[in-house]
Amino acid sequence: MTETVVSAKDLSLTFETNDGPVHALSEVNLDVEQGDFVSFIGPSGCGKTTFLRVIADLEKPTGGTISVNGMSPEDARLARAYGYVFQAASLLPWRTIEKNIAVPLEIMGYTKADQQARIERVLNLVDLSNFGKKYPWQLSGGMQQRASIARALAFDADLLLMDEPFGALDEIVRDHLNEQLLQLWDTTNKTICFVTHSIPEAVYLSTKIVVMSPRPGRVTDVIDSTLPKERPLDIRETPEFLAIAARVRDGLRAGHSYEG
Repeated sequence: MTETVVSAKDLSLTFETNDGPVHALSEVNLDVEQGDFVSFIGPSGCGKTTFLRVIADLEKPTGGTISVNGMSPEDARLARAYGYVFQAASLLPWRTIEKNIAVPLEIMGYTKADQQARIERVLNLVDLSNFGKKYPWQLSGGMQQRASIARALAFDADLLLMDEPFGALDEIVRDHLNEQLLQLWDTTNKTICFVTHSIPEAVYLSTKIVVMSPRPGRVTDVIDSTLPKERPLDIRETPEFLAIAARVRDGLRAGHSYEG
């Protein structure tokens, strides 16, 4: 039986601001199962990133419940249950790539030998084996994001949270990294929660696509992908792919009917 990694029940979050309350999330109900690749898509400000931040215990919900690996987000954070990849690579410019990857391992108290073994393994996973001694400024934007993914994988958390990691990259690089990410997911069997603004990216990567409405963020549709696990880029031209993309587009359009 598949284990539930993330479970949200009637989850709401309201930020109190000087201009009054901002309702970021409203009664979100969602389960993410082990091994899922779940993409969150919706207009800017719909709460996609906020939901990821709630999972990571970076924001506290104001209503409902959420569990991560059967525990509270705080306990999951303390148990190092997830890795987080931000929109920008957020690498320390004065550290080499391997020293950047070492940061969480140093904090968690791994021995030097264990750190080195893990660094070599994850650099190989993201195809950066020959770049460990380089500094971030010596790498392209796409390579920096791969290094950021390696850092998130270094301590072998089962859950990977990714907040628009490829949003700032050009389309050719983005396509290549999408292919690599699918291979990485297949190799590691991680559970991935992935925020994106791109319909083709969401459909290409995911086993499940969560469509969200404008603020306050509600889940308007959850689409289980019927695409095979093996996905060459040209699958995006197939009728099956285009049909899923059309349903995502319809869900985004329907979500706007909540506004008012």
